[in-house]
Amino acid sequence: MFGLDRIEIKSIDEILRMREAGLVVADALAAVQAAVAVGVTTAELDAVAAEVIAARGARSSFLGYQGYPATTCISVNDEVVHGIPGDRLIQDGDIVSIDCGAIVDGWHGDSAVTVLVGEADPADLRLSAVTEEAMWAGIAALARAERLHEVGAAVEESISAASDPDAPYGIVQEYVGHGIGSAMHQAPDVPNFRVRDRGPRVRPGMCVAIEPMVTRGERFTQVCEDDWTVVTDDGSRAAHWEHTVAVLEDGVWVLTAADGGRAKLEERGIKVASLGA
Repeated sequence: MFGLDRIEIKSIDEILRMREAGLVVADALAAVQAAVAVGVTTAELDAVAAEVIAARGARSSFLGYQGYPATTCISVNDEVVHGIPGDRLIQDGDIVSIDCGAIVDGWHGDSAVTVLVGEADPADLRLSAVTEEAMWAGIAALARAERLHEVGAAVEESISAASDPDAPYGIVQEYVGHGIGSAMHQAPDVPNFRVRDRGPRVRPGMCVAIEPMVTRGERFTQVCEDDWTVVTDDGSRAAHWEHTVAVLEDGVWVLTAADGGRAKLEERGIKVASLGA
């Protein structure tokens, strides 16, 4: 730990354990994405992730966390995050966000993707693409940043540039990215928008989850009666993308991307750390 922020700085060996957890998450999300289809229940999708995590000898970061009852969060249409898998049937045209975490040897990985089902609304396809692009803009900013809150500024700038001035996207502010390591959620918070404070200094060994949540309407949300599922106030659809990223001496490493983030970051002139080679 260092300073008053109590940010956990990881050793190389600890980051390697996090990479193992990140690859478990990547495999689980890939399996769930492949299983998403009209008529499948969200509980069935959750079971796919649980099977992959168990087969790899890992544990779910989510199951039992503050009483959470499932392996994944599966959020559909106007659900932003923390949707509890159950008997809901996936339907043609749905937009589905899948959030998953895994633990290996006490170290966590956390990632989320958004999937469009069947005959998707082009506006939903664009929403997901804009959200994913904003995530990568934030990761690229982290690689260059002196202070952490440069990430949120880059995320907001990316989303704003893609917005229609007459119908801008909403950037959810109640839920933000976070530090991650020996716990799933730890300091520091990683906003997805500009803030006045510059944030902590970016240092090698810092690991964070960058996860923009974007809506096709207003940014405001509310929590449902289950005390978990977060929905948009105005009923607009939402998308959520997330990766766990490590800062190293010679670059960043996207721990939950199979290629370490190389393909997306090289497009942006960003070097992936040598450990990710």
